Amino acid sequence: MAEIATIARPYAEALFKTGADLLGEVEMLGAVAADPDLAALADNPRVGAALVFDVVNDVLLRKGMTLSPVGANLLRTVIDNGRMAVLPAIASQLRTLVNGRNGVHDATISSAFAISADQLAALMPALERRFGCRLSATVVEDPSLIGGIRVAVGDEVLDTSVKARLQQMKLALTA
Repeated sequence: MAEIATIARPYAEALFKTGADLLGEVEMLGAVAADPDLAALADNPRVGAALVFDVVNDVLLRKGMTLSPVGANLLRTVIDNGRMAVLPAIASQLRTLVNGRNGVHDATISSAFAISADQLAALMPALERRFGCRLSATVVEDPSLIGGIRVAVGDEVLDTSVKARLQQMKLALTA
C-alpha cells in the first residue's frame, strides 16, 4: 500500500488550489477521523458510505461545525475510496501549503511547565526574530525538560532547557 503522505498529497493540493479557506474544516475532519471508534465504523464492510458520512457529519454538527460543499465533497470522496484514515495527513499537508503561502512556519514549543497565553504572546516576537520568520506555535508540556523550553521549527531546534544544559555539562566533564 502507498504511504499515507503520498495518498494525502493530491487531496491537499486540490483543496489548496480551490483558494477557499478550508484549513479549519479539514483539520476538524482530520481530528474526527482519527477517533478509533469512527475508524472501526468506516472500515466495517457492513456499514455503507452514506451512514459513515452521516455519522461524521453528525459529530461535526455536535461540535458546532457545518461542512461547506467542498468539505462535504472531500468527506464523501475519502469515504467512497476507503481513505478515512488519510484525513489527518491531508489536514497536515494542507496546513503546510497554507503556511507556505502565508510565510508562516509551524513551531513546536516544548516546556517543562504550562505556558499561559500572555507568556506565549511575550515569547513569540523573540522566537520569530531568532528563526527569521512568522511562527504558528503549538505548545507541548514535557516535564522531562526540568525547566526552560525547546523550540523546533522544521529541522532547526533551539534548546534552552535545563535537561540540555545538564547533558552539555556531562559531556564537558567526561571529555
